Amino acid sequence: MFKANISTSVRKVNEGAAVIDIRGEVNSSAENALMGAYTEATSQGAQDIVLNFSEMEYMNSSGIGLLVTLLIRSQRQRQRLLVYGLNEHYRQIFGLTRLDEAISIFASEAEALAAVAA
Repeated sequence: MFKANISTSVRKVNEGAAVIDIRGEVNSSAENALMGAYTEATSQGAQDIVLNFSEMEYMNSSGIGLLVTLLIRSQRQRQRLLVYGLNEHYRQIFGLTRLDEAISIFASEAEALAAVAA
């Protein structure tokens, strides 16, 4: 098992949306941090959950699995999951895994929040 090398913080940006800032590595050891941040955002009433990957250093297949789990949880709650800050490598992985069909990907926080407001 990997040692956790991740930190998350939750920012409520309006009544219905929250941004989860993710720093470090998204792998199997990130589960508690990621799911805890999701629970915090949801408890604040967020229906739109925006994941900020601009400070993510690394993600492996276990991390992709965590995102799938997060996606399933959000869909069950009728929430929308959006992401921004992915570099080209991780955008390709989202395409290969078809996560880009279920999670809206944006280049910046401003674009993601504009989509939330629309």
